[in-house]
Amino acid sequence: MVEAKRKTKETDIEVKAEIYGSGKSTIDTGVGFLDHMLEALARHAHMDLEVRCSGDTHIDDHHSVEDIAIVIAEALKQGVYPAKNIERYGNATIVMDEASVSCDIDLSNRGYIVYDMPIGGKVGDFDVELAEEFFKSFALNLPLTMHMIYNRGTNKHHIIEASFKALAVALRRALSPNLNAGIPSTKGTL
Repeated sequence: MVEAKRKTKETDIEVKAEIYGSGKSTIDTGVGFLDHMLEALARHAHMDLEVRCSGDTHIDDHHSVEDIAIVIAEALKQGVYPAKNIERYGNATIVMDEASVSCDIDLSNRGYIVYDMPIGGKVGDFDVELAEEFFKSFALNLPLTMHMIYNRGTNKHHIIEASFKALAVALRRALSPNLNAGIPSTKGTL
């Protein structure tokens, strides 16, 4: 079990995670659509995840979404690095009806993101641009290298949900145990 907390003037967040769990989640962020996305992330990563956030959502959801990603990443970092006996690389393409999104990751211990998701507007009350803020904060704080690529689709809910599920499956694959891998780097460290 890994844990992380963050308290600022804008948010108060607690995260607990079991990286090799069963996909159970208890999510209460104050941002309904994000709750749904984090439940999907936990389920498809086969990770147990508890997230509690009290944030300044009376202003908007930006601070909560960004900070939640930071805290989840900080928690997972404890269980991922130093990387040893894992696959390291993972990828997935997820389809949801007409939508298709691909995510490729490298548990490189270097934060970098390519985010090619040309969508805008809202899903319910959720500003679609906040999905990018989530993935950027997650990638830079874990840290990992992530390429999140839109393939096709028109339904914004489907597109964003496919992106969270693609990250989940890619993460599960990258974290798959490989007892022959040792430190999965020619450098000898990550």
